[in-house]
Amino acid sequence: MSPADAAAAGRRLDLVITTPTAILVHAAATSVRAEDDSGGFGILPGHTDFITVLSPSVVRWRTAGGDWHFCAHGGGVMRVEDGARVAIACRTGSVGDDLATLEAEVAALRAAALEAARKARVEETRLHARAVRQMMRYLRPGPDAMAHPPAPGPVRGGTS
Repeated sequence: MSPADAAAAGRRLDLVITTPTAILVHAAATSVRAEDDSGGFGILPGHTDFITVLSPSVVRWRTAGGDWHFCAHGGGVMRVEDGARVAIACRTGSVGDDLATLEAEVAALRAAALEAARKARVEETRLHARAVRQMMRYLRPGPDAMAHPPAPGPVRGGTS
């Protein structure tokens, strides 16, 4: 172990997980695991500064006693500063000790997000089709077509 690794081994991470209305977690951790769109990753004391957008997942952290703790969230932003502070801001989250329950909660959040995206796509397609039908109605010649304006010509009653 290098001297830098030995120094980092004695340090802790100050982990803070917040929502707009509450501080869910404020704890000292020896390691943190999280997940973004590129996959899962770990943070140890001394980690370089960075920021990432977290996918809906379960954040895991280990305390000095070796115990693992968990927080499910619906996506958020993680920031690591000075190799000692980890801050996660998320819209929703719940802390618990049962990993299976929290993973099921995250699966439900992901399913709800997929369903909302599917509904949005369906509605967008419906609105697009309606707009095209409306344009076709006005562009199609026939009895229900919109009356076209008269052709340009000399102005009546004016001076030209």
